Amino acid sequence: MATLDTCGEWLVTTCDKKLIAIHTKQSREPFVFDCSTAEKKPEDKETDNKSDGGGPEEPGNDKILAFAASPSGKLAALTDDSKRLILFSCDPSWQCICTRSVVRRCTSLVFSQAEDQVMAADKSGDVYSFSVTEPQKEGELKLGHLSMLLAIALTPNDKYIVTADRDEKIRVSHLKSPYNIQSFCLGHLEFVSALLIPSSHPQWLMSGSGDGTVKLWDYESGRKLDSWNMIEHEDAPSLETDKEKVTSKSAVSRIASSPDGHHIAVQCERVPTLQFLGLDQGEKEKLVPCGGMTLPHCPLDMTFDRQGRLWVLLDSSDTLLQMYTHTQDQWKCDAKSPEFNRVAEALKPHLEAFQASARAQSRFLHLYKVNFDNMASYMQRKQQRLEQQKSDSGKKRTAGDVQKAANRAASKKAREDKSEAVSQTES
Repeated sequence: MATLDTCGEWLVTTCDKKLIAIHTKQSREPFVFDCSTAEKKPEDKETDNKSDGGGPEEPGNDKILAFAASPSGKLAALTDDSKRLILFSCDPSWQCICTRSVVRRCTSLVFSQAEDQVMAADKSGDVYSFSVTEPQKEGELKLGHLSMLLAIALTPNDKYIVTADRDEKIRVSHLKSPYNIQSFCLGHLEFVSALLIPSSHPQWLMSGSGDGTVKLWDYESGRKLDSWNMIEHEDAPSLETDKEKVTSKSAVSRIASSPDGHHIAVQCERVPTLQFLGLDQGEKEKLVPCGGMTLPHCPLDMTFDRQGRLWVLLDSSDTLLQMYTHTQDQWKCDAKSPEFNRVAEALKPHLEAFQASARAQSRFLHLYKVNFDNMASYMQRKQQRLEQQKSDSGKKRTAGDVQKAANRAASKKAREDKSEAVSQTES
């Protein structure tokens, strides 16, 4: 899985086992961190003998699963398939602060606004809090869901923690006492894959799902304000096979907001377009469509930088990265910018790693519900039983008829033999 984010003036991308940070303002040596050469997770026989599902533990492959930058851009964290959480300091230069173990493979990370802790959501449905000020302290369990967590967010005042899972639920809990649930935001028909609290409207929550919709919520009350169907407004065709058109096309994989909150971009997995939405806080709170943008290739990820420019990581060996600026009410590709050229040049040596990430299977395909038509299956089995019974009955009748004929022939022969014997005796 390839991701794209900003950390201060650094543009950060992860692909396969590597994290690559490139300074957009200065000609500095890129920071490259390879998880395959990182400090290994200490062995724990009690936990390592069990996998996420309770069976034998599968060895990790060091692939990066999630990345997050702190609000100030001074800190960053990643988690990988070897169940490690690695914390970085990014200001003024990158350095690894610590490496800690996580109980289960994580799916999402987020820093608190105070930047004193980083929250990690995992595949078993739990959220752990890791201290930033005490780098060697183990994670503390904060809350749990009954299904896999896919996204996590914190409100700007660190009052609430918002968690979204595979079973369409969005839960809003108090951060200091997560056992106190403030509300549930219910309405999606498939797994919830993306969360965003817009900077311009911190009282609202946006969510994206595998059902192809983006919904707007008042998260404190759990009230749904509006919903936008991405598939109905998708103009560009999907580049996927027929088998995946219905599924991967509809999954909202990322919702990103510009620093001022005026532009919100929505990305659907493996669809070569981006849709832009605005927020209207008039008489009726709602999502406002602001047009779309066709990309030369399907996006792997996207992010806004501090200047409000939109960076898009593409699934292409020819055009790996694009940068767009908003001028005259439209987004234009800026391929001549010195910042863009600096970043593009620094990414060239790592092209092979990006190609490996691009070839990976859809990360949402296995999350969709599998519907079974139980009645059709039952009627089919019933018809098979009736046909089998009819066939068995026919075989039994045939065997019975043969036996009866044999009995009649034997009886007739016995009578004939008896009659012949009597005749011989009388003579």
